[in-house]
Amino acid sequence: MEEQPNNPLHGVKLAEILQFLVAMYGWEELGQLININCFKSNPSINSSLKFLRKTQWARDKVENLYLRSIK
Repeated sequence: MEEQPNNPLHGVKLAEILQFLVAMYGWEELGQLININCFKSNPSINSSLKFLRKTQWARDKVENLYLRSIK
């Protein structure tokens, strides 16, 4: 397994990222920051994870928000 010392997302699971963002912003603000229906309409961790795993552009937005939030 290759080391990725310069990748801040290395070893961080998508579920952990999403839980962090929900704890920090809440679903309502998260839906405003990233305009994704799974954050606005009956949001849950499981349904959001299912969508984000299939939709790369949405996952990129979530990961970018996470990186900005941890700085």
